[in-house]
Amino acid sequence: MNFLAPWAAWFAATIPVVVIFYLLKRRRVVLRVPSTVLWQKYLAETQASAPFQKLRKNWLLFLQILLLALAVFGLARPFFAGEQTPSSLRVLILDASASMQSTDVAPSRFEAARSEALRWVDGLKPGQSMVVLQAGPRTEVRQSATSDRQALRRALQAAAVTDGPARAGEALKMAESLIRDVADAEIHLFSDGAISGLEAFENHNLPLVFHRVGERRNNVAIASLDVRANPENANQRAVFTSVANLTAAAVETTVELSFAGDLLDARPLTIAPGETESVVFVVSQQADGVFTVRHTAADDLPVDNQSSVVSLLPRPVKVLLVSRGNRFLEKAIRSVGSVDLSVTGEAPLDTAGWDVVVLDDVSPTVWPKGNVLAVRVAEPGWFEMTEAVSAPPVVDWKSAHPLLRYVNLDNVQVAEASGIKAPRWGTVLVEAPQTPLVVAGEAGRQRVIWIGFDLLASNWPLRVSFPMFIANAMEWLNPATTTAERLNVRAGEPIRIEVPDGTTSAEVQPPGEGWRTLPIDAGSTELVFGGTDRQGGYGVRWGTNVTSVVVRALDVQESDSTPRQEIQMGRYGGAVATTMRSANLEIWRWFAGVALAVLLFEWWFYHRRTA
Repeated sequence: MNFLAPWAAWFAATIPVVVIFYLLKRRRVVLRVPSTVLWQKYLAETQASAPFQKLRKNWLLFLQILLLALAVFGLARPFFAGEQTPSSLRVLILDASASMQSTDVAPSRFEAARSEALRWVDGLKPGQSMVVLQAGPRTEVRQSATSDRQALRRALQAAAVTDGPARAGEALKMAESLIRDVADAEIHLFSDGAISGLEAFENHNLPLVFHRVGERRNNVAIASLDVRANPENANQRAVFTSVANLTAAAVETTVELSFAGDLLDARPLTIAPGETESVVFVVSQQADGVFTVRHTAADDLPVDNQSSVVSLLPRPVKVLLVSRGNRFLEKAIRSVGSVDLSVTGEAPLDTAGWDVVVLDDVSPTVWPKGNVLAVRVAEPGWFEMTEAVSAPPVVDWKSAHPLLRYVNLDNVQVAEASGIKAPRWGTVLVEAPQTPLVVAGEAGRQRVIWIGFDLLASNWPLRVSFPMFIANAMEWLNPATTTAERLNVRAGEPIRIEVPDGTTSAEVQPPGEGWRTLPIDAGSTELVFGGTDRQGGYGVRWGTNVTSVVVRALDVQESDSTPRQEIQMGRYGGAVATTMRSANLEIWRWFAGVALAVLLFEWWFYHRRTA
């Protein structure tokens, strides 16, 4: 046992003072009484006149000496030395992601991780300093480098768990920059290991200590939620959801669907261990609103037991096709439901009346301001052009992108394609060895799909995948789809809402809170709000216009709350959970607690004697 404040032993000098008080005789008050018969046993004491008396066995004396000894030990701050390596700087990273809300460790993983971090703060020695980082959807510096234990404790107490993912890669990069010039520094990560963003982290020499929390995986989660028009009835909506059983046993649950707080339907569901079951609800929708899906199974992680989605009523998409006679493309667009198609051979100067403009190898005089599907034509500045490529083979495509859902490009042959370098604003969806063939993204405020080859100089229009791609493209380019995506945000991602020109302020109401006024910069037509750490419904208001936004906690990696024994960094690096290195354990609180108990017992014993 060691002591952080050994000078407190000087307080032991108070113990002889207590003994002296017990040696002193009490001064007696002389009273006249008619008889001393009843006072014989006290005559010996009253007859003595010496100032001191013989020290007799007295339990109150022993209790008070014990009380003082415990207080002195507490003031000396005794501790047991841990096995940690000495370091002048430690960076504590506290995982505040959704999976840390699991209750398999009482009261939660987050609270257990915070308690462990606080013990490290208590073990801080003179000459050492610490930094506190919170790793959630974004990295927050809770406390810069300091040796002040109280400041570090306040920083940890102020940390709050979120409903979003832990992007630990950002936190580790920040921690790496903080310890770059400190040779003996350490990084301590307090987490369950369910973290993302470490795929590109390749520093294998990072002095990382992984403190794992969590005991088991016991979770049933809403894994996905989407709303689409019912293809069999345009007046109905199809709500697609899936429920994942992340436990070791089969689970029986009920999946409930509600709209604007009213229960619409409920389905019993049995899910095998480790499996995911899908449910489709078909309901009528009379107005824009919010669908909510929840399951009733009990588990350790309630944050993903329900999810919501904003659903806007479908409306016809006004599409302008500018083409010199591509019947395949025209027929594919007309086959898409709820499309109002206009066809022309020359692009008009003003295209504001259409939601989507399709340019089929026709360069407009004035480039459209709305969303565009451009075939072998591009706005100046989109790409850095290279030489044309003859007969480029399709070698890869991103089947996970919404534009390529159910699209298979095997056996698609192209006669010639424009050569370009991939732009920063777009994602290459289909590529050949020499050049991208299809690019999609947002250029400015436009959603753009660019196809780099003549459709009629390929066999793609003859494949089943072509009308499926066009249907996906019309949905993706539809401004209503863009609006719906902006109204359904993942936890931790910012809310972005377009506001009218000239708006100088707007109000935001997070779940369960009041309205917050946010200024909008002059000339800006977009409100950006980043405080989306909690899932639920958010309100955005300017003037009399109120918009509902839903923040969702759908994240497969967070829902899989298995405590990891090792976290992987990059392709080969990683950190194994360890309990070998622990902070110095201060035990003065135990002495203080025992001293309080002795004090209470001494008070009771004294009053019992004198009663």
